[in-house]
Amino acid sequence: MDLTIPPFIADSDGQFRHSCAAVIPCRNESATIASVVHSVRRHLSCVIVIDDGSEDDTAMRALAAGASVIRNPDWRGKGASLVAGWQNASQRLKNWVILIDGDGQHDAEEIPNFFAALGGNVRMVIGNRMNNPSEMPWTRRVTNRWMSRCISRLTGIEIPDSQCGFRLIHLPTLMGFSFRSRRFEIESELCVTLARGGHSIVSVPIRAHYAGERSKILPFRDTCRWWVWYFRDAHLWSKSMPTKKPK
Repeated sequence: MDLTIPPFIADSDGQFRHSCAAVIPCRNESATIASVVHSVRRHLSCVIVIDDGSEDDTAMRALAAGASVIRNPDWRGKGASLVAGWQNASQRLKNWVILIDGDGQHDAEEIPNFFAALGGNVRMVIGNRMNNPSEMPWTRRVTNRWMSRCISRLTGIEIPDSQCGFRLIHLPTLMGFSFRSRRFEIESELCVTLARGGHSIVSVPIRAHYAGERSKILPFRDTCRWWVWYFRDAHLWSKSMPTKKPK
């Protein structure tokens, strides 16, 4: 795959507003989705919301706020929703995608910081909540640090917050891979896949807001699913493939 294109193609006014699409996967986020869409649209002209089988009016509120909406007829998982979103962004000829959650946890005002971190062969920028994780629930904090250590060892890249859903990815690079994960393991699979493909990954500090936010992650079930992914898909797969050193 030819990756000689510039890492960032700016718009004529020097901004990234029209070169990047925001992809927002969500399920039953009617209380927050409109404000998230409004915040993101201050930075990006294209906002794609994937309504993952919501039982409320998430889709209608996203539409009213100015987003394009893809509706899954039933619950398919975060990974499947993200794949649908970035495929739609590729059809719109975007160069980058910002992935951001629909529950209001992430601050869209930090989007410019992701672009500021680009350079060289960087193809993914991941938000890092772990510099100041005091607001993060204790169980999630411990689990996140442990998973991030596993992913960092596997990729050979220090990734302090491998489970963060707020990230910027080079879309043509992304479209050159296929992904198996259909649930929350997608964040880890993205890290492993891009790193094993020889692409650099960097992190930027972000804030995270948890007030009133009810996580869709079920700790026991989703941790078990992550372990299955790690040993079946990630760990064994990494042993069978030569690693390309990130440039």
